[in-house]
Amino acid sequence: MGHLLSKNGYRLKKRTRKLRKKKKKRNCFLQGPCMLCFIVHGNSGSLDDDPFESSSSAAIAATSKLAECYASSLASPEDCARFLLPSRADLALWESQTRVLLSAATTDNGGGGEGPGAPPADGATQRLLPLCTVPSSMLPSSSSSSLEDDSFGPGQQAGCGEGVIGTGSAAATSSASVCQNHAHSVQQDECQRPSEVTDSSSVNHLPSSILLKIFSHLSVKERCLCASLVCKYWRDLCLDFQLWKQIDLSGLQQVNDELLVKIASRRQHVTELNLSDCRNVQDHGVCALASHCPGLLKYTAYRCKQLSDLSLCTIATHCPLLAKVHVGNQDKLTDHALRLLGEHCSELKDIHLGQCYNITDDGMVALARGCPKLQRIYMQENKLVTDKSVRAFAEHCPELQFVGFMGCSVTSQGVIHLTRLRNLTSLDLRHISELNNETVMEVVRKCRSLSSLNLCLNWSINDRCVEIIAKEGRSLKELYLVSCKITDYALIAIGQYSSSIETVDAGWCKDITDQGATQIAQNSKSLRYLGLMRCDKVNEETVERLVLQYPHIVFSTVMQDCKRTLERAYQMGWSPNTSTGS
Repeated sequence: MGHLLSKNGYRLKKRTRKLRKKKKKRNCFLQGPCMLCFIVHGNSGSLDDDPFESSSSAAIAATSKLAECYASSLASPEDCARFLLPSRADLALWESQTRVLLSAATTDNGGGGEGPGAPPADGATQRLLPLCTVPSSMLPSSSSSSLEDDSFGPGQQAGCGEGVIGTGSAAATSSASVCQNHAHSVQQDECQRPSEVTDSSSVNHLPSSILLKIFSHLSVKERCLCASLVCKYWRDLCLDFQLWKQIDLSGLQQVNDELLVKIASRRQHVTELNLSDCRNVQDHGVCALASHCPGLLKYTAYRCKQLSDLSLCTIATHCPLLAKVHVGNQDKLTDHALRLLGEHCSELKDIHLGQCYNITDDGMVALARGCPKLQRIYMQENKLVTDKSVRAFAEHCPELQFVGFMGCSVTSQGVIHLTRLRNLTSLDLRHISELNNETVMEVVRKCRSLSSLNLCLNWSINDRCVEIIAKEGRSLKELYLVSCKITDYALIAIGQYSSSIETVDAGWCKDITDQGATQIAQNSKSLRYLGLMRCDKVNEETVERLVLQYPHIVFSTVMQDCKRTLERAYQMGWSPNTSTGS
């Protein structure tokens, strides 16, 4: 960044202006210069040349220590996202200054960066975000002591695409002195990171494998609009095929068939694809991508009503390794696609077909017979699916662990077949017509691994059924009883007989009173959540007392949920508007 304040600033501006004129303008589907521009319009970068080969042994030792600190500190996706992109405000600033960032990266790299950019105006001081310097708490003791004697001040580390142009004359003087003292270093390509300019706090001194792991936790938009514009080295990392195995384009209305076709022609190692809520994608684009990606494992397309059987049929025929298909709320999907899935995708383990209203028992039976490794099946409001489908899955898919038939035309005669599933851990029987207590009790007795049972919206479920569930469900941890016909007796039985249930939701059960809520809280040793939403006979004063008396239990009521929401808002920095109108 010191280039912009040196005597050669005018020459660099002139050179950048010439480079910008030579660039061909292209329209980016994310409304800005981004990674997909390079994917669609150009060849991907190569990481064959390791930029760390020329490092000295001392630099390699410092890098190893730094890598260990990063690996131990960045343990979750949230940590990685906060490390690279500190906050939403910073993200907004990055998006508004992408052209400035790209110009700065181009200048720092001796013109090596790509993409349009405009240098800062004369006399104007630009404020750029500090890019990924290592917190002092993450540095080893030896590195910390060496940093104190470094000639670079905070935010002025010599790394690829790094540095801050401060506000005020002090920052300008500091940057000018840095440029004069290191005139020879700044003329070299900083993306090659020569050993003479070694700063152990630079994120770019990490091995590329660790940076790729960090980038993998960023969304497509964050990688395209932010990380890839920092410098050429980061752009090449963002182009790595490992980051484009899982493509999540959900909710991006700019995505269309043309983009999918171009991605498919350049990225043939895609294993996961998410097109949920992409309303401008048609069958042609999905078919083109599926035909070029035989290794596709997971396909998700919720609420894509414009897609028909053709897209799923093409995926089934070209992607035999498919393991997960989630295509909820697709009105045009029929039994033909399910038959092809059963014929070609024997490795299928997880399928979601909720609110696909044209699916019948014929397609479901064909799917069950062709996919014996199925572990999860979820249906919702599929009125043409009956007991015949439930029986087929129970007979042909012995590895089933999660089964859901919410709102389907299933009765107790079909549910009873699920007692064959010894590996069943989660069962969703919400809003099942003609579901009786005896069937539910038999399922709980036979399925010893059952850990989650959802019986919401079933008025036939009574206190006696809940008592047997509490006694027989030795592995049961979650029990959902919203809008069931239960009283305080059911809650008292759970607290008395169950030593494993952690979550109980009895919302909208009008006969629950203070006695039931108090007894289950007192007697249960495992309870961690009690849902009492719209249980009008439970006084709020009683709940307040229970919250203080049993802090390890989360009580859910309208008032308690509002309080927790406000507490989270305060923790995130929200404050009420106290200004008064004139």
